Amino acid sequence: MSTPHVVVVGASLGGLRAAEQLRARGFEGRVTVIGDERHLPYNRPPLSKEVLADPGDNDPARLHGRVEFRRKASTADVDFVLGVPVVGSDLARRELRLESGEVVPYDGLVVATGLRPRRLDLPGPEQGRHSIRTLDDCVGLRTELATLTGFTGLTELTGLNEASTAGRRPSVVVVGAGFIGCETAATLVKRGCDVTVVEPFGAPMERVLGADLAGAVQRHHERAGVRFVLGASPAAYTDGAAAPGRVGGLLLADGRVLPADLVVESVGSVCNTGWLAGNDLDLRDGVLADNDLRVVGAEGVVAVGDVARFPNPLFDDVPRRVEHWSIPTDTARRAATTLLAELTGSAVDPAPFAPIPSFWSDQHDLRLQSFGSPGLADEARLVEGDVDRLADGVLVTYHRLGAHVGTIAVNLPPARQRELRDDFVARVPAVAIPA
Repeated sequence: MSTPHVVVVGASLGGLRAAEQLRARGFEGRVTVIGDERHLPYNRPPLSKEVLADPGDNDPARLHGRVEFRRKASTADVDFVLGVPVVGSDLARRELRLESGEVVPYDGLVVATGLRPRRLDLPGPEQGRHSIRTLDDCVGLRTELATLTGFTGLTELTGLNEASTAGRRPSVVVVGAGFIGCETAATLVKRGCDVTVVEPFGAPMERVLGADLAGAVQRHHERAGVRFVLGASPAAYTDGAAAPGRVGGLLLADGRVLPADLVVESVGSVCNTGWLAGNDLDLRDGVLADNDLRVVGAEGVVAVGDVARFPNPLFDDVPRRVEHWSIPTDTARRAATTLLAELTGSAVDPAPFAPIPSFWSDQHDLRLQSFGSPGLADEARLVEGDVDRLADGVLVTYHRLGAHVGTIAVNLPPARQRELRDDFVARVPAVAIPA
């Protein structure tokens, strides 16, 4: 019998960790990682922070070097096929179709294709519209900022290119006040830009932080120079007076026009699942998987990262996607165990898979650290600190029907954060997942 071939579709953190975990569990067969980006796997969170603010030139290779993940020695023989998207699949035949036309057979498949930015469907010019999801997105935004400011990295307000911006600070509109939008706004203010954040709904990050903490974070941003336009919906992009064909402003539904030399759209994400269409899978929000990360409706297929929708018994039996930093690594561990049990007959993990979602966000002089799923809560409780003095440290716990479901710490020391994580684990009982 030939040695099984495992294909990982998606060359980001989840895909890399899946390859590592296959090797860590003793799999000696061929492993191929296929990704539509031309770069080896890299760390995405710094794109809206350190990489966007990097004072050096815009050479993609240099910037990639700042965020590239180190490959473990165990994955030295893993084949990376980069810059070639998978465009179709026949899971019954265990075949993938690449954009090049090549058909790739597999024995085991790891779905790790993640997300892409949601684009606003608005009339108006395209040039000057940006999003931040990939390294190339960040390079494109940095390049345009350099054109506007005359500098490649952090600038002082007096260092702007007066010829390109008529002696004023470049105007940037960020559409969307989620975590990436707010991180981007904080970075662009440091770069000397005049930044306005447009959010059609509540306060910044309110769905996760709750009204009180979200309002406090908004005030912190405003003291740093960021403006917010809340409750207003974008309607169209307007042409620049001096440069027809590129963005000059954002027209709101109420008739106001916000000047904009460029716009960063940060309005959520779309799951990269089109290549799985036609296989009778549940793709309504990512890829439906069971608690062991098996893709429901397919044999020999598991899913990892933020494209996987699975039940977490820490909270309930409802399958959900989780777009948190810790999830790609956690899901890769379990998915590798599950897949190898099917392919090689190795042992399964009998314990329920109950990862603790966690993430952090750096905005100005604040670091927000989250454990659990605060977005599930119906109540937020201020436990430590004063929300009007966020920089001095704040702790908020989140509860659903009285049960503790999440914790957010602001500017608390690392040792304290570890204590909070351990406390969360001790307080949250696992629920049974129906077989």
